[in-house]
Amino acid sequence: MRIKKEYYKNLATTVLKGLEKRHMDGYYCDSIEEAKKLALSMVPADSSVSFGGSVTLDETGVLAALRSRDDITLYDRATATTPEENKKIMHDALSCDYYFMSSNAITTDGELINIDGNGNRVAALIYGPDNVIIIAGMNKIVTSVEEGIIRTRNVASPQNCIRLDKDTPCKVNGVCGNCLKDTICDQIVITRASRVPKRIKVILVGEDLGF
Repeated sequence: MRIKKEYYKNLATTVLKGLEKRHMDGYYCDSIEEAKKLALSMVPADSSVSFGGSVTLDETGVLAALRSRDDITLYDRATATTPEENKKIMHDALSCDYYFMSSNAITTDGELINIDGNGNRVAALIYGPDNVIIIAGMNKIVTSVEEGIIRTRNVASPQNCIRLDKDTPCKVNGVCGNCLKDTICDQIVITRASRVPKRIKVILVGEDLGF
């Protein structure tokens, strides 16, 4: 464990340099608790907040903490009771002050790789919210965009399809079947840089988180 922790910390210094040159703010936290504290400190009272689907946000406790705050306006699809309400919340999320998500993969040079079904998560990453806060475990670091896409389609997507009970080949076989029906891989987005400097904030955590 000590060796992995030191390895993650050393690797993070490389990734943080990549994020900086791509106009993103990067942070490294050794533990989940440290990352949670940092992330929540970035959101002042009276802010509007939303988030994309993320196992990492659950595992870090950030999602539960946001839901417990009474000093922010939280756009949470879990509160929707109709398809119309769900759609409205997703649209409202695109104009919030702070948007939380993880990233399917991050290259050592600071590029973000994300694959999405509906596209609401990657849409918010690209444009809309004033601030995007990404929390990602160091297990998601890859050496290239190509490796990141392979990782996402063959590691993250099969597990997410199990989580979401999707009828896809990868759910059954554990590897991408390049399917086009009921897939969560409709949108593939590569973020090379933040057009608005420091709009995207990436918190790397020295633990294995999410898929």
